[in-house]
Amino acid sequence: MSQVLDNSGDVFVNRRVSTGPNPNQGSERRQFTNSHDGLSPEAQELALAIDGYKARHRRRFITYEEMLAVIKSLGYHK
Repeated sequence: MSQVLDNSGDVFVNRRVSTGPNPNQGSERRQFTNSHDGLSPEAQELALAIDGYKARHRRRFITYEEMLAVIKSLGYHK
């Protein structure tokens, strides 16, 4: 008894392939939300600095030590 699977309706979509105006530009695939609108200006500066650090170092999450380094890079001290 042989069974035949009909997958003709299924379409594979390769989301890794860039379809934008500049394919293979090396765009960032991670989704960083821009939810910094409701923050104070100082908190926005910190959030953007942390997002920049994460993007530069290809990190999704950072450690407390890395966060402290970002905060110190903004000029804060105890």
